Amino acid sequence: MPLLLLVSFIWAFSYGLIKNRLAGVDSTAVATLRLGLAFLVFLPFFRPRRIPLRLAWRLIALGTVQFGVMYLLYHRSFVYLPSFAVGLFTLPMPLYVAFADAVVERRVHPRYVLAAFLALLGAAVILFNGSWQRGLLTGFLLMQASNLCFAIGQIAWRRIRPQFPAGVSDASLFALPYAGAVVACGLASLAFVDWTALHLSPSQTWSLLYLGTLSSGVCFFWWNIGATRVNAGTLAVFNNAKVPLIVLCSLVIFHETADLSRLLASGVLMALGVWVAEKK
Repeated sequence: MPLLLLVSFIWAFSYGLIKNRLAGVDSTAVATLRLGLAFLVFLPFFRPRRIPLRLAWRLIALGTVQFGVMYLLYHRSFVYLPSFAVGLFTLPMPLYVAFADAVVERRVHPRYVLAAFLALLGAAVILFNGSWQRGLLTGFLLMQASNLCFAIGQIAWRRIRPQFPAGVSDASLFALPYAGAVVACGLASLAFVDWTALHLSPSQTWSLLYLGTLSSGVCFFWWNIGATRVNAGTLAVFNNAKVPLIVLCSLVIFHETADLSRLLASGVLMALGVWVAEKK
């Protein structure tokens, strides 16, 4: 549990950096560079001979979805949303974690329908401000697809981790999920990024180094370890522990502006949906 809390604090600061320090940098390029740096962090610990080939491919596939596809969608959402809205739209994440766990365990409950309705109602408070906000809607849909990828990855890791051979550490294999993620983002970048036109300022370079090595590399590792030490309900709650911190950092540190009454109403409705989903 302490690991999940620590990661929540670090991630809260990352949202503002992406929106305000990396503005103008292609989102696919940012995702690719971050995951490439994260892969390099764990490459020295990689011990390929200690893992069965089938398990290695499962970890690569997990990373492709949980980190690769998720990051492509997540970073693209910043084109349409302020960072506090990106953070706010991660609130339905516990619904996806709980639902994915329920599907795997074959115990889906009707309350998830009500929970999803409340979460969508909360999102609508932000999305529809007297007129059709197409850009906000696009960003919201991108974030929900991103949330789903991350939720699936968390539940998959909880099921794959017990299959590790005895004596094999998480760090010795964590390069594999990042390898799958880098390949996914790298292929996307070949289609959408003009690497020759990419120029980073010193501030942007330092931001990417921070985001890639600490926020993406070390923090995802800590998060997946923490996910194996708590039950699915606690994991779902911690997925939202960072949301108030993200909003606070975006408004106070990075000086973004928002309609606070609508922001609060949206957050309350989404949080109520999460409570309904987790209530036994």
